[in-house]
Amino acid sequence: MDLKIIFLGAIQGLTEFLPISSSAHLSFFQMLFGYQNMLGYDIVLHFATLLAVLFFFRKDILSLAIEWLSGFFKPEYRKRTGWRYGWIILFGNIVTASIALPLKTLVEKAKESPIIVAAGLFFTSLLLWYMRDLFKKSRAREISFGSGLLVGFTQGIAVIPGISRSGSTIFMGRLAGLPSEEAFRFSFLISIPAIAGATFLEVLEMFKIGEVTLPSYWWLGALLAFSLGLFSLILLRRFVISGRWKGFSVYCASLAFLMILFHVSG
Repeated sequence: MDLKIIFLGAIQGLTEFLPISSSAHLSFFQMLFGYQNMLGYDIVLHFATLLAVLFFFRKDILSLAIEWLSGFFKPEYRKRTGWRYGWIILFGNIVTASIALPLKTLVEKAKESPIIVAAGLFFTSLLLWYMRDLFKKSRAREISFGSGLLVGFTQGIAVIPGISRSGSTIFMGRLAGLPSEEAFRFSFLISIPAIAGATFLEVLEMFKIGEVTLPSYWWLGALLAFSLGLFSLILLRRFVISGRWKGFSVYCASLAFLMILFHVSG
C-alpha cells in the first residue's frame, strides 16, 4: 500500500473546504513526494469532495431546487427563496466562468511555481487576518444579484493556486452584507456548479491526454477525501459562526514560508 497516495486523499478532504487552499497543499506535497501526471487521481479526489458538499447541503439543495424548478410552471413559486437563489447561483457561476476559463493556461503553469503558490497563500493569510474584524460587524442583508456578482467574481479569482476559495468567497459574502451563516451556505452552494464544471473539464483533458491510470488504493484515498471533507465542513461552519480566523491566517503564512524555504533549499 502506497501511504503517500492515501495521505494525498486525506489532505484533499481536510483542505478542500477549510480556508487554507487545497491546491497549495496538493502542489506542495506532490512536489515533496515527487509525483507528476496525477490528473486521474486529482479528478477522483475532486469528485469525492463534491459528493461531500452535496451530502452536507442535501436538504438545502433539495428545497431550493424544488422551488426553482417549480417557478417555471407555477408563478406563485417565483416569490419564494429558491427561485431567486437559483438564478443568483447561475448568474454567479457565469461570472466565475468568465474569470476562471481565460486564466486556465496561466493557472496550470502557476501550479508548478512554488513562489506563486506561496504568494497566493500569503494573500489568503492577510484576507483571513482581516476577516476577524469583518465578522465582528453586524450584517443582515439577504442574498442578491450584487452578492452573487461579488462572490462569483471572487470564486473565479480563487482558481489561482494558494488562494482559498472558501475563505475568499465567505469573506466577500460578509463584505456584501450577508450574515455569517448565509455567507457560509452561499459560498458552498455557489461552488457546486463550479466544482462540477471544473471536474468535467478535467475529465475532457484526461481523455485528450489518452492513457491515464489510477494509483493503487485510489478508492481509499477517495473515501478519506469524502469523509474528511464532511468533517472539515462541520468544523468550518463552527469557525464561521464564531468568527475565529487567526489560526488559519497564521497557518497559511507558515505554509507559504515552508514552501519558499523548501524551494530555495531544493
